[in-house]
Amino acid sequence: MRILLWHVHGSWTSAFIRGTHDYVLPLVPGRGPDGRGRAATFDWPERAREVPWDRLRDEPVDVVVYQRPHEIELAREWLGRDVPGVYVEHNTPAGDVPRTRHPLAGRDDITLVHVTHFNELYWDNGRAPTRVIEHGVPDPGHLYTGELPRAGVVVNEPVRRTRVAGTDLLPRFAARVPLDVFGMKVTGLPYDTYEDLPQHVMHAELAKRRVYLHPYRWTSLGLALIEAMMLGLPVVALAATEAVEAVPPEAGVLSTKVHVLADALEAYVRDPETARQTGKAARSAALARHGLARFLADWDDLLRKV
Repeated sequence: MRILLWHVHGSWTSAFIRGTHDYVLPLVPGRGPDGRGRAATFDWPERAREVPWDRLRDEPVDVVVYQRPHEIELAREWLGRDVPGVYVEHNTPAGDVPRTRHPLAGRDDITLVHVTHFNELYWDNGRAPTRVIEHGVPDPGHLYTGELPRAGVVVNEPVRRTRVAGTDLLPRFAARVPLDVFGMKVTGLPYDTYEDLPQHVMHAELAKRRVYLHPYRWTSLGLALIEAMMLGLPVVALAATEAVEAVPPEAGVLSTKVHVLADALEAYVRDPETARQTGKAARSAALARHGLARFLADWDDLLRKV
């Protein structure tokens, strides 16, 4: 099958394109938002090809995976024909959440795929047919050493997304344990920061930290959290959105109480053996629920039907 999709969410796409299909990624001059082509910081297989937007009419595309509302018209214009499609919703609803209506709520011709059950529950999906396909993550390996008595945090654009990402909470955690912050646009934060590292480098560095901190208030389910668990890190996270389903008690500590989370961070930093054992449980849980084989099989099932 030949699948057209945009490079919107790098980590999700990195999992999706590891199936057995051909993946076409639009490319526009300057690699803007509507045509980034292949990712620069991920190791993607060759079957994920970037194709200039004005040559897409020559591509025998079988199905389109939309991730933003305007892509529906963009695909029709660039392909010059109607092609079956599905829409992936990566995000939790924003604004007046109980009344947030999804952009596809008035349509019944495109399957709306949510990446968590929390999202499917909280969006007003209207008459759109829905399906939940939970995240899948390529296994980075059990790289955990925990040699550094510090907490690792992964967050993109922490200044712009202050309350969403829980960046405003970091000073309260940093008062108890040293923090290392990885991600995009993290330079300038008052912690040790690692700006937009290639994924494999970030994994190796993150695995040296004793514990992983996930301070997000409002997100679908950060893929960095799942990756940290697969690396073998114990996790400390806000008990919010889908994290309460993804992190079992043996894999770390979840709470809505900041002081409880800060206590847990300090406890893991002081007790390397407990941190190591908890991290092993976190890895097992993440592999069982978010393995790549299950994710790709779920997608193959839906794409065949579409």
